[in-house]
Amino acid sequence: MTTMTAEPAVNNEEAIVAHVPATLGEFLEILGDVDPADVLWAPKPGTGTEADLLALPHKLFELIDSTLVRKSMGVHESIFAGIIAALLSNWNDEVNAGVVTVPDGGFRLAPGLVRLPDVSFTQWKSLPSDTAHLEPVASYSPDLAIEVLSASDRPGASRRKLSEHFAHGTRLVWVFDPKNCVVLVHTSVATATTLTRTDTLVGGDLLPGFSLPLSRVFDRPQLNPRPPLGT
Repeated sequence: MTTMTAEPAVNNEEAIVAHVPATLGEFLEILGDVDPADVLWAPKPGTGTEADLLALPHKLFELIDSTLVRKSMGVHESIFAGIIAALLSNWNDEVNAGVVTVPDGGFRLAPGLVRLPDVSFTQWKSLPSDTAHLEPVASYSPDLAIEVLSASDRPGASRRKLSEHFAHGTRLVWVFDPKNCVVLVHTSVATATTLTRTDTLVGGDLLPGFSLPLSRVFDRPQLNPRPPLGT
């Protein structure tokens, strides 16, 4: 287990307000260096709304600076997120501490900005109202945001997303890296602790009593090649 302090992330929200991008490349960079193939052209970038987002037949899109951007998630990452959500939900079912969501649950972090963490948890006491978690788009930032890295994820997009969560009230971010079998536990934008498959992930004050040996995730049969039939 190691702890590192990173350089402060750039606040891209301020950057896009400060000036109008001169080129498409600059606009994509501000969005988080996203793949242009993931940006919807209709509605026109910069004019998208939550209504446009909710009207999409495929809901794995985020609204970034009023621009609809596809959230890429392969089958492997989907299985991974499902396992984490199930383990977190099992804990939550016993203690009834709050609300767990999966990737198609959107959070309005700011006007024109809706993020879809792969898994999230929010304490009951953190909800701004009794029904805030029942709306089509949640009007708050989750206490815990969990992301599962995929091969298509770009560093700029990950940095921007991390900055946004902490800027709008998220207290903890777990970034699972299936390829390298590690988890980055962020308690702020600049500080992260790296856990390996031999470590145990704990929830601290946010998720009291939650304890997960990471081997229970990384060594799951569903995340590895199929064993010989009949075994």
